[in-house]
Amino acid sequence: MASLLEKANTLIKANLHEMVDKALEANSVAVMKQYIRDAEKNLDDLEDATATVGGEVKTLERKYKEYKKKADQLDRNIDALLMQGKADLARAAQNELNTNRELQERYHEQWVRQEREYDSLKNARLKLEAKIKDIRLQQREMESLLKLAKSKEVTNKAIKSLDDLNGVGDGDIARLRDSIQGRLDKASARGELYADRLDNQLDDALGAAEIDLQLEERKRRLGLGKPPEPSFDDDSLESSSSS
Repeated sequence: MASLLEKANTLIKANLHEMVDKALEANSVAVMKQYIRDAEKNLDDLEDATATVGGEVKTLERKYKEYKKKADQLDRNIDALLMQGKADLARAAQNELNTNRELQERYHEQWVRQEREYDSLKNARLKLEAKIKDIRLQQREMESLLKLAKSKEVTNKAIKSLDDLNGVGDGDIARLRDSIQGRLDKASARGELYADRLDNQLDDALGAAEIDLQLEERKRRLGLGKPPEPSFDDDSLESSSSS
């Protein structure tokens, strides 16, 4: 039982700062989780031991009271036997009384000792439960802090990347931008040339068509239009063939 109490006391008195240092070194709260698992296992063992000792206390108390009751009865019987002049019976009863008193005292000592042990176990159990609750709260807080730290690290990494892009390679990017802009200007200029050429061709074509229309109009006024082509029907073809 003492070893169980020592284990419980070790967990109860565990240095939280030391666990935090180990957790930081491992970049994890696994140390505290393991502590909680160990503490809960010891708490279960402690509860079983407490219940066992509590049962023993009740047994010893009952035994003590039984022997005390019997011894008190023997004590009254001895007085009665002596008053009746039964010395031999009184002597035998006194011997039995002595044995009962001895057993009574022995059970009383064991009862008191086990009751102290029982109180110590109950006290240790309460302290261990409180410690587990405290460590569990600390664990949740540390997990939240760890998540926040990881989030900040990711944010800082992204910001650093942006700084790197802003501070490094600006000359190369500027040259690339100028090159692309130059190609774009060249393509725009070539497109303008093609557009001007097409406009000139269209203007020329439209101008020639206008002139042709004007000349045709003059010819019609002057009667210089083309004479109509003769048309031949079937009768005329037959008469010409017969002659």
